[in-house]
Amino acid sequence: MDDTKPSKSARKREYLALQKLGEELITLREPDLQSMPLDEDLLEAIMEARRMKAHGALRRQKQYIGKLMGALEDPNPIREALERLRRK
Repeated sequence: MDDTKPSKSARKREYLALQKLGEELITLREPDLQSMPLDEDLLEAIMEARRMKAHGALRRQKQYIGKLMGALEDPNPIREALERLRRK
């Protein structure tokens, strides 16, 4: 087995962590959200999730946000910006 490839469980944990981070972004106020280092597609997906009411649609949108966050090279700037907002 290739040692450099993370296990399926590790990939799933990382994906779920990114999805949870995305869920936290959905709850932010608009000015705070605009100050985050988000790309245009991710910001649009978050704004769309805020407008959704149906549980199933919102669940799928959160999964999509997690997928977009997984496509980022480095989600750490978003984590750091969110941490700064929490400390205020």
